[in-house]
Amino acid sequence: MAKIQMKTPLVEMDGDEMTRILWKWIKEILLEPYIDLNTEYYDLGLEYREKTKDKVTFDSAEATKKYGVAVKCATITPNAARMPEYNLTEMWKSPNGTIRAILDGTVFRTPILVKGITPYIPTWTNPITIARHAYGDVYKNTEMQIKGGGKAELVFTDKNGNETRQTIHEFDGDGIIQGLHNIDKSIEGFAKSCFNYALDTKQDVWFATKDTISKKYDHRFKDIFQEIFDAEYKEKFEAAGIEYFYTLIDDAVARVIRSNGGYIWACKNYDGDVMSDMVSTAFGSLAMMTSVLVSPDGVYEYEAAHGTVQRHYYKYLKGEETSTNSVATIFAWSGALRKRGELDGNNELMAFADKLEKATIQTIEDGVMTGDLYLLSSLENKKKVDSKTFLEEINNRLSVLMK
Repeated sequence: MAKIQMKTPLVEMDGDEMTRILWKWIKEILLEPYIDLNTEYYDLGLEYREKTKDKVTFDSAEATKKYGVAVKCATITPNAARMPEYNLTEMWKSPNGTIRAILDGTVFRTPILVKGITPYIPTWTNPITIARHAYGDVYKNTEMQIKGGGKAELVFTDKNGNETRQTIHEFDGDGIIQGLHNIDKSIEGFAKSCFNYALDTKQDVWFATKDTISKKYDHRFKDIFQEIFDAEYKEKFEAAGIEYFYTLIDDAVARVIRSNGGYIWACKNYDGDVMSDMVSTAFGSLAMMTSVLVSPDGVYEYEAAHGTVQRHYYKYLKGEETSTNSVATIFAWSGALRKRGELDGNNELMAFADKLEKATIQTIEDGVMTGDLYLLSSLENKKKVDSKTFLEEINNRLSVLMK
C-alpha cells in the first residue's frame, strides 16, 4: 500500500520522560507505516531547552505560526528539584505558557468517550469542552511579600507620565500582594476563538466569570464577549441553531453538574485550568482528554492534556513493565493530521486520522487497555497490557481499517 503523502509540513514538538518514549512508539507503530510523515522537528526535551537557553521553544512557536498546525508532546516545567537532576542553569518557564503567549490562543479540551468507562456524573452523556483563555491573570502575575505593615497601592503611569493611584490595602503587619493584568486584544482573540470553534463544532457557548465581585476586571471580559458576539456572530449563531450566553461562574458550575453536556464552557485562564481537570476526571481520566490551542488567526497546536508521566519513566529506565495510557497523545497526532489534511485539501490524511481514532476506541471497547483504564472500565472481559502492546493492538485494528 502506497503511503499517504503530506503537502505541507506539520510542526512536531518532542517532549520529555515517558511521553517522549510513547511519542517515538506512536510514530513507529501507528504513523510511519501509513504516512510519509512530513514534519519540521523541534526537540523541546529539557536537555535541549537547556542547551539552546530555551530558544528552541520560541522557534517552535514561530514555526507553528508559519505552517499553521503543530503537534506537541508533554514537556517538563522544571521546579527546584529538577535543577540538579538536569544540570539546569535556569528554571526554564513552561513551554506551554511560552507557546500560548506567542500564539495568543485559547485551549479547547474535550473528553474522549468510550463504552465501559462511565462518567462519575450520570447525566453527562455528551462531552463538555472547556475553552481556557491562555494569557494573563495569575500566570503573568507580579507578587510581593511584605513585612512590617504599610500601604500597598495600584499605580498606573500613562504615556504622558500622569499617575493614577488606588489603595489596595493598609497593612498593619506582614502580608502578601499580587498584581494581575490582561489585554483587550487577547480577550478579543479569546472570544473570537470560542465563537469560531462553536460554529465549527455546532455547539453552544457558555461563558462564566465573577463580574459581581470583580466589577472592572471580570466585567471587562463579559463586555468584550458580548460586544463581539452582537457585532460579528449573533446572526451566524442563529443560522447554525446554536446559542451564546453569559452567567456567573458559581451558577455555571451548578448548571454544568445538572446538564447533559454537549457544549463549550469558556473560562478565564485559572478557572479553565482547574475546571478542565475536574471535567476530565469526572469523565474518567486526564489521559482521555483532547487538547488543542487555537489562535484567533486560525493557527492550531494539538497536545495531550496531561504531564510527562515521570513515575512510569523511572520504571521504564529500570526495565520494568509500564502500562501508560497513550490515548491523549494518539489523539493529539490524529487531531493535527486531520487539521493539516483539512487545510491542504488532503482527504486521505483526514480519513487516516478518523480511522486511527476509531481503531484506538475499538481497542479499548474490545477490552484491551492500559493500567488506568483497566481500573476505570466496567467491561467484564478486559485485560491490562503494557504500553507498547496497547499500540500494537491498535495497529492490528488500524491495518484492517486501512485496507
